[in-house]
Amino acid sequence: MGASTTARHRIAERAGGLAYDQAVDDQELVGLLSRAADAASSALASSSRQLLAGSASQHHSDLATDEAVLAVLSGSGLAILSEESGLLPGASDDALVVVVDPLDGSTNAASEFPWFAVSLCVVDASGPRVSLVRNLATGEEFRAVRGEGATRDGRPLRSPPERTTVLGDALVLLSGHARTHLGWRQYRALGALALDLCAVAAGQADAFLDCSVDAHGVWDYLGGLLVAREAGIDVEDVHGRDLVVLEHGARRTPVAGPASLREQLIRRWPEASGAPLRVQRAP
Repeated sequence: MGASTTARHRIAERAGGLAYDQAVDDQELVGLLSRAADAASSALASSSRQLLAGSASQHHSDLATDEAVLAVLSGSGLAILSEESGLLPGASDDALVVVVDPLDGSTNAASEFPWFAVSLCVVDASGPRVSLVRNLATGEEFRAVRGEGATRDGRPLRSPPERTTVLGDALVLLSGHARTHLGWRQYRALGALALDLCAVAAGQADAFLDCSVDAHGVWDYLGGLLVAREAGIDVEDVHGRDLVVLEHGARRTPVAGPASLREQLIRRWPEASGAPLRVQRAP
């Protein structure tokens, strides 16, 4: 990753673990996220992947991995925003926030379809700072540090320089069901947004489009967002809203890819979703 953006750090002993303040070294944060991902992996291996009684979407494995991740993070002094547990305050009002999706793609995990992950992202006053996305089926891991780049299994990750800018030549990853074919060469709907964004960053797909209407929380995309941006691929909301929103009830509609592909997909999003754009795009 290179030298850390912050040379100094302070780690204080606290009951239950280590406490971090705003001046913590980026690599200390990477290490913390890695330990949390290890805990999620161990919990998933020993938990039921079936749906909770009375739930159409939440699995036992969601709660087991969340509990394991929080056990690692809760002693750090950092605030936590988790899909399963909501917002947990930190040791101070200005604490860094870890955005947690303990099991992105739990339906895939229950079906043993190997596209599910733990996604973690530390956010400071300037936005996403450090992230880690690990495919819990394969072990493939993406990491990113703001301003220092991204890695894939420890190797530097940069978006391939020669990528298509023509929608008709593009392989597009989707979330939700497109109401009509938008003219792409091929599409796939794989069911784990964090991994989808990492796949676009790695050049395995050309773009990503959310065909649903405000279905995703910040935990779904923030870890993959930093990986993509550090690899040279931007991610935005189809309606132009800020994607870094630390509210449990907030929902967004992400799109990712090279600028020209994003623009084509955003313009045609109403056809895919059946809903209007809330912001008019410049001609």
